[in-house]
Amino acid sequence: MARALVTESASVQPDDVRIIRALQIAPRASFAAIATALGLTEGTVNRRYRRLRADGVIRVAGVVNPGALGQSRWLVRLRCRPGSGAAIADALAKRDDVNWVALSAAGCEITCATQSRTREQRDDLLGQRLPRTAAVIDINAFAMLRQFLGGRGHYWSALQGTLSPKEEAALGSSGPPFIESPVVTREPPSLTPEDEKMLDALAADGRASLVDLATAADLTPGRVSRRLDILIQHGVAHIDVEIAAAALGYHARANLWLRVHPSSVKSAGRTLAQEPQIAFVAAISGPWNIHAVAHCRDLDELFEFTSDRIGSLTGLQSMEVSPVLKHVKQAGTRLFDDRLVEPSSARARR
Repeated sequence: MARALVTESASVQPDDVRIIRALQIAPRASFAAIATALGLTEGTVNRRYRRLRADGVIRVAGVVNPGALGQSRWLVRLRCRPGSGAAIADALAKRDDVNWVALSAAGCEITCATQSRTREQRDDLLGQRLPRTAAVIDINAFAMLRQFLGGRGHYWSALQGTLSPKEEAALGSSGPPFIESPVVTREPPSLTPEDEKMLDALAADGRASLVDLATAADLTPGRVSRRLDILIQHGVAHIDVEIAAAALGYHARANLWLRVHPSSVKSAGRTLAQEPQIAFVAAISGPWNIHAVAHCRDLDELFEFTSDRIGSLTGLQSMEVSPVLKHVKQAGTRLFDDRLVEPSSARARR
């Protein structure tokens, strides 16, 4: 039986959440296909999707995976002087090679994730620019070693059960996707100039039509369709459905830093990936060998989740819970007042 997800925001209705879940399963499905699967009219799906997008509740965007192109990914944790965190976080969020930025610890701590496409770009950020910033007191960088949840195949299981199995099957879902994946591909493919143009167009709008993508890449729609399928199958890109968690009633978000016995890292990561409150989890280098991001409705739920569910993980040795004061950027999309802000290039295409 489908589970109703109760939202705090009066603007997000149950059918809106069903449409969001449908997009998670099939982000490029036509409005007609989604309407048929959900028992709605095509006009209703179209209208609700555009309102959710305009209100900053969701955004569908194509995301390039640097790991599939042979580049490592890093998490960076900064401690800043009081009063300087917001400006540094904003400067980081403006960079194309930083795709996730959050403020915590009363604005004195910043956590960000890099998505550098080249080694030079990564070294410039981690080795030159951040260390030279006078307001930065301390920098810790952690290499992602294995990703268990987030990015490619990301469903955020909090929405599982929103649709019935029959409705999900109608959208092409045969069950949960294989989520765990290596961070860096050993034999990365090469992108053509046409690929880059197509991926730029997808970054602006993950639901852009094949005709629009073909125009952007100077290719035929058929060629674009085949090339896009190849890039997605090889993990070079994925179509991400970004969700403003606060719009669905999740107001307590936290970075979780776990120290787990080395023999339990894989099992702990896989267990966390199945938890509805977890939106991202990866094994990392450094003293904390697992990093996760949790979305809970309030601090009481965060306490219950971390003490009961995470506290009982096999092999757990210690844990730090760092509540997020403000999300500045997630998956490459800026946020303002807990709502997603589309880039100017995306707004121009609408």
